Formats: sequence, C-alpha cells, structure tokens
Amino acid sequence: MDVQQVLQWADELVFERTGKHLTNLQQAVLLGVWDHQKYREIAQNYRCTEANVKKASGALLQLISQELGKQVTKSNLRATMERYHISNVSSVGNFVQSNLVGGNINLCGESWHSAETTPQRSPSQTSTDKHYDITDAPERDHFYDRTDELTTLKQWIVEENIRLVNLIGLSGIGKTALAVELLEQIKDRFDIVIWRSHNQFLQQISLENNLLEVLSQYQEPKLTSILEYLRSYRCLIILDDLQEIFTRGELAGKYLPAYQNYGKFLKKIAALSHNSCFVLISSEKPLGMATLEAESLYCRTLNLTGLGDSAGEIFKTRGLTDEEKWLELITLYDGNPYWLNIISTTILDLFNGSVTQFLSCPMPFLGDLKTILSETYLRLSELEKSVMFCLARVQSLDVTNKPTDFTGSHADFLEALQSLCRRFLVNKNLGNGGSTFNLPPVIKEYMKSQILKKE
Repeated sequence: MDVQQVLQWADELVFERTGKHLTNLQQAVLLGVWDHQKYREIAQNYRCTEANVKKASGALLQLISQELGKQVTKSNLRATMERYHISNVSSVGNFVQSNLVGGNINLCGESWHSAETTPQRSPSQTSTDKHYDITDAPERDHFYDRTDELTTLKQWIVEENIRLVNLIGLSGIGKTALAVELLEQIKDRFDIVIWRSHNQFLQQISLENNLLEVLSQYQEPKLTSILEYLRSYRCLIILDDLQEIFTRGELAGKYLPAYQNYGKFLKKIAALSHNSCFVLISSEKPLGMATLEAESLYCRTLNLTGLGDSAGEIFKTRGLTDEEKWLELITLYDGNPYWLNIISTTILDLFNGSVTQFLSCPMPFLGDLKTILSETYLRLSELEKSVMFCLARVQSLDVTNKPTDFTGSHADFLEALQSLCRRFLVNKNLGNGGSTFNLPPVIKEYMKSQILKKE
C-alpha cells in the first residue's frame, strides 16, 4: 500500500474533523511512523524537538483510532491501514474506498490546501498513468556487471526515497550506462520520468523552463514551480553531463555564471519535502555537495570506480586472446570500460588480438586515449596542472609535505589536490603514516607527455 494514499486519506480526515489540513509536522510524523522510524529520528529529520513529534503523533493517532473504531498506535499503524486496503473496505466513515485504493495524491508545500484550491489531476491522469520523456537517454546497450552499484541506487531511490542522488566518476567509467540500466529497472515506480543532458542548455533558467514545460503537460490547471510537480507526482528526473555547467580552468565543481544559483536549486530539491528524485551524472563533484550531504539525509553520492573481472566481457566480445593476461590489462587501465574498448581496438589492429604481445611493449600505451585525456586536462586549473606535474615525477606524494617543485603555498597544494580528487584523477592511499597520493598509470603516462611538451 502506498503511503501517499494514507497521507491523502489522513488529510481529508483531519479536515473534516478540525477544518484544517495536515501540517508539515503531521505529514513528517505520518511518513516517519509508516517507515518505522523512532520519534527521535523523525525529530532530527524535521529539525524539531522529540516532544513536538510525540505531541503531533499522539493527536493524529487518536483521531485515526476514533475514525477506525480501534486503537491505532505507532507500532500498528501500517499494519492496520494495510489490512483495510487488502479487505477492500468500501468506506471508512465518510471517506470512500478510492481514497485508500488508487486515489489521487498531492503532496504539500508549506501546508495542504483544500480541495477547492488545490489543482487536481485530470480524469485521464490517474495514478496508474506513466509518462516517460526519455528520448534524450542513450540507447540501452551492453551492460557490464554493476550488481552492487545497481542494488545501492535502487535501495536509495525506491526504498529510502532519497531526493538527490549524485552519480560521479571519471569520464568513460560507465556512469551513463549504469543510469540507463537503472532507469529501465525502476521507471515503473514513478509517475513521470525525464532524462535531460546539461550540454543542451546554455543557462540554468532554460533547463528549468524546459522541465517545467514538460511537467505542465500532465497537470491542469498548470502549477507554478518544479517543486509543486515533485510534490504532486512521483517524478524521476535524470540530468546527465553535469560537468558541462562547471567552469573550465577553475577548481572542480565551480558553476558557470549562468548556473550560479544551481547549488541553491539542488539544496531545495534535497531539503524540502516531496516524493521524487533527481539523479545527477557528472565527472566532477559540485562544490558544496559534501556540505549538502552532511546537512540532508536525502542527498547521497555514489562514486563509480572501474570494473573488475567483469571487464573481461569486453575482451571476449572483441575476440582478444591470452585470457590469463586479461586481469593485468584491466588493472593497467583501471577497469575503465571506455579505455579498455579503445585499447582493444589497438590490440586487434597491431597485435592480431594478442594481449601478451601488447603487454610486452613499454606500458601503458595511450594511442587514441590521448585525445580523450586531453579533454579532461583542458578542464584543469593551473594549480591542478602544477600538482599533476609534481605527481608525474614521483611514485607518490605525502599530503603533509608540499612538493619542492610546487611554486604555490601549502594551502594552494591542498586545495588543488582536493579538487583533483573530486575529478577522480588521483589515487588516495592510506597507511600507518597517513595519506599519500599518486597517479593511475594511464594518467601518469599522459602527464609525462605534457611535461615533455613543456620542456
């Protein structure tokens, strides 16, 4: 049974008995109790005292008990409502069954509005309607094993109702492919699904207007903000290529002037109550996202790393030989599926598919990867490039000691190193002595080529 149906029923019950609609706190209490949360957890989520939560819960449960003619408590609320749902009760007091089974739900903003003022769905837009605007999504292609990652994302989005999910990782690592597979598996759980790419929109306002235009097709009369639609419907909105709204030549995650308010927009998505989800796909982590994750329980980030043994499917499909050497090749190229596909072409063109012969040459070989890595390199700030040059000359760097060939301050060094971590260009190694950092083999080889150009 859907908790939104219970919210609607409870709102109508409270309005009939008191002339008022559910408050934000009462909604939070009902949602929390439904999910078997403790009062302390509900209070932390809503940022109020536990005493206020208990008071709101007590009054609401008493009203529900009176209506159903039996004692309803925090522990038996869900079971009680689900029993009524299963038994197809034709009415509960003055509320017809449709309020509990398949009814239309509109989540609130500051408060629930009355039926006379709240925009309702048209008859053609029932709770069973599904609207998919996903023509911008890439075609579903071969998907390599990401079982753990898929399980995590589905748990966050479907079970925990996380409102803002960041899918972050190095270019080519498979973020978009994972999102496409995720979309296929969970889209039926949403009323409206939209896929958009940031490289289509020059300004934040054009992106928001586009989303609002699409969402308004499913509501008459039209609502005035994206947030109202997120509350009226269960929406899944996937925004790809987030890195396109960040400034090149600056530290990672700094918004372009046309997107200066984007951080505030995302904060609203995570912080304000609704039952929808935004999934952001990027090769850079936005500035302020770590703070937002700390402040909101409804914001999560999944850092996508390379494939393991499952990358062998790439070599099998391409017809490479010497299977006993495949894991070595996967490790050398960090399990990046895009890189491995490019290198597979080189192995086929020059080595007749022999991985052993390819690995006998000086490694790592870049070939066509240079073009791919150049795009990432051009996005770096001068401070980041300077740290990358330092890392290319050594095995690893101790975070507590500024490299002697780095001309900036220690603070500059730490800031640039943190930014490189947000771009997934460096490896962090933990030891007894603390943290050290080094470059992955492919990245290091590319940076050496840049040093030669400079010299």
